[in-house]
Amino acid sequence: MEDLPADIADNEMAQALRHAGYRLTQPRLAVLRVLEQSAEELSPLGIYERGRAIYDRLGLVTVYRTLEILDALGVARRVHIHGRCRGYARAEGDQHYLVCRRCGTITGFPCEGLGPLIVSVQERTGFTVDAHLLELTGLCPECQMAR
Repeated sequence: MEDLPADIADNEMAQALRHAGYRLTQPRLAVLRVLEQSAEELSPLGIYERGRAIYDRLGLVTVYRTLEILDALGVARRVHIHGRCRGYARAEGDQHYLVCRRCGTITGFPCEGLGPLIVSVQERTGFTVDAHLLELTGLCPECQMAR
């Protein structure tokens, strides 16, 4: 088992956990490290397998519970492809995501231009929008070249 670097304990996800009153246990820190190091979405089982290499006593139930907490806090998010949850990735501020349907790579892009659309939808429907999610799927440049 390797030691967890201090930057994992101080990243945005760890700060959100602490602020919400959760302890930064070794199993939770292992989950955070896996999410921090991954550029693609990972299933809970994938996070568990990678996390066990960091903290050998990590349990799968802990992975699921930690992911639920991180999702509720808005610092990790579910990634959906073809209408089903494929896995989780760290959330990066007010960003949206491009998801490669072939290799699973996730690329963030800034939230720009949705403000006027949201205002228009609210005015037409009377619905108050307090959050939004945009995920675009397709093929990343590497997968396009491999075709």
